Amino acid sequence: MTDTSDMRDMSDVPRVATPPPVHPSLPPPVPLKRADRTGARRRSWRDRGLRRATPWLFLLVPLALLITFTYVPVGNMIYYSFTDWDGVSPDRNFVGADNYTELFTRPELFRVFSVSLYYLAASAVQIAIALYFATVLSFDLRLRNLFKGILFFPYLVNGVAIGFVFLYFFQDGGTLDAILSLFGAGGDHAFLGDPHSANISLAGVSVWRFTGLNFVLFLGAIQSIPGELYEAAQLDGASRLQQFRHLIAPSIRPVLSLSVILAISGSLSVFEIPYIMTGGATGTQTFVIQTVKLAFQFNKTGLASACAVVLLLIILLITWIQRRLVPDEKADLT
Repeated sequence: MTDTSDMRDMSDVPRVATPPPVHPSLPPPVPLKRADRTGARRRSWRDRGLRRATPWLFLLVPLALLITFTYVPVGNMIYYSFTDWDGVSPDRNFVGADNYTELFTRPELFRVFSVSLYYLAASAVQIAIALYFATVLSFDLRLRNLFKGILFFPYLVNGVAIGFVFLYFFQDGGTLDAILSLFGAGGDHAFLGDPHSANISLAGVSVWRFTGLNFVLFLGAIQSIPGELYEAAQLDGASRLQQFRHLIAPSIRPVLSLSVILAISGSLSVFEIPYIMTGGATGTQTFVIQTVKLAFQFNKTGLASACAVVLLLIILLITWIQRRLVPDEKADLT
């Protein structure tokens, strides 16, 4: 028998935690040391500085390219506008505001802005066409993806290629004359020989080319409208015209404002299509073509730089006025 009086109550004995067994293939555990507060503070300061510098590291290359190919040339252009540089000679004599004085005292240099009115009217037409097709093709229609591609395709074509194609299209006895002869209106028509018809023809080419850009902008804005709003409008019995007036038009107002700004600035700075098709002849010379001729044909780079600066200021002024008259407001459709 066992003497129970000599036995101790095991519940009163304190238990000592035994370390877990260590696998023989693993290194012995390293005892933990007290954290160095100074080192932790240094690491946190370095991490905070690195986090702040990370966005600028990603923006370093784009900013370098932007400054090199945008702001530096603009600065050089402003500097050249105060000199009499001919574009070839290394001598650049400072002449002050003489180039600007000559520019504003010669009305024929600003008379070419009247040609921009044709392109401004064409811009209004292309915005209306693009808005119509964007609204129609935003609904569920057959072959709508095909029509989207057809409308956007001209914008993908190079402007030089478009100029040469339409040069043969509008020439005497060309494609357009062949089409008109099928309807009994044959004969050689000098579409590019008269200033009025030539500017209308060139403006029509710009409509064909840039309608796709406005179409994509409008279509993206319309498709961003929640579908629940269309369903609610249909349940209320709203027609397609009422949906456009009260739902689509208010929601695409910022995009429409952007298109108007692009249309105005584009109509003032038209270059490639009239330069390729007519070279600025027969009354189709724009302000940009005139500036290029001043620089490279008459070797007046200083005066041409002044023209470019004035054109830039005009575009910025028109954009500022448009922003003031039609500010961007968030549309409330609820």
